[in-house]
Amino acid sequence: MRVLINRMTLAGLAAAGAPAAMAQSSLEIFGRINTTLERQKTGDATTTGLYNNRSSIGFRGTEDLGGGLRAGFVLEADFNSDDGSGRGGTGIDFRRHSEVNLSGNFGRLRLGSMPSETYIAMAAEGVMGQPNHDLGSLSDALYYYPMPDANKIAYRTPVLWGGLTIEGASAFHENAENSGNRNGYDLTAKWAQGPLSLATGVTKVHDSTTLGLHAQYTFDAFRVGAYYQRTDEDLRGKRNAARITALYSLGLSDLIAGVGWAGDWSGVSGSSARQLILGYNYHLSLRTKVYAGYTKVDNKANARYATGTDGADFSTFALGIRHHF
Repeated sequence: MRVLINRMTLAGLAAAGAPAAMAQSSLEIFGRINTTLERQKTGDATTTGLYNNRSSIGFRGTEDLGGGLRAGFVLEADFNSDDGSGRGGTGIDFRRHSEVNLSGNFGRLRLGSMPSETYIAMAAEGVMGQPNHDLGSLSDALYYYPMPDANKIAYRTPVLWGGLTIEGASAFHENAENSGNRNGYDLTAKWAQGPLSLATGVTKVHDSTTLGLHAQYTFDAFRVGAYYQRTDEDLRGKRNAARITALYSLGLSDLIAGVGWAGDWSGVSGSSARQLILGYNYHLSLRTKVYAGYTKVDNKANARYATGTDGADFSTFALGIRHHF
């Protein structure tokens, strides 16, 4: 269960006559523990073990400043649920998300380290019925993610005409002038109305430009979504990628299937890949589920998706428990 600490209650216990602004402040502790038992195969090597799948803990707070203006923050850190260690086997840090923001009728201004809004709009709706970046080994391996998360400033509009929102972001490289590095830029537009949602986004980093299109439609117990991504860069040339995802809910169960494709980079022959993902969720509550999933990534000779090794395929069968708090 998410923990919500209302400062009005704390202030009342501590002392009478606390400032009115404090009475409108809150702090929320949230997170996710997601652990799987898997049999993975990378190339010719097979491993069976217990795996963390992007477990995290976070803190989120807001303060009402009056006149419709609010201050807020988000701090979120990864940790390894299989052995209790922090990200990369070291201590817990907040590289996953570290944001301070101001919001009001004008929209929201955000500063810090945060995921690309284009990525969230295009590919974050994962095939297992939860965000793609929380799926670990069962995630979409083919989406190209060029935008830096750190040293970023972003602005998000309020909801505009008929459910439209727009967000623009710039990531600063924090390098000396004339170092040769360039800022990264991200622009995303999302529209949602009833069962249909649409999104488009463009990302420009150095010599790389990426355009994405996404659509999702829900009808009765079915949810179908798809994205298309085109990338153009100086080093490898052009690449097209796409994915289609379907989820069918039946009572407490979800049946999931997804197929992804990444074409050759125009300057690298034999660099295409395909991915199949199949899954099943059983929801024990609104916050807890058990699930099974299978994914297979077929890499051509010069592709290394999910493995980091040219030509090596990847597959895994996973049984897991995910709990939100």
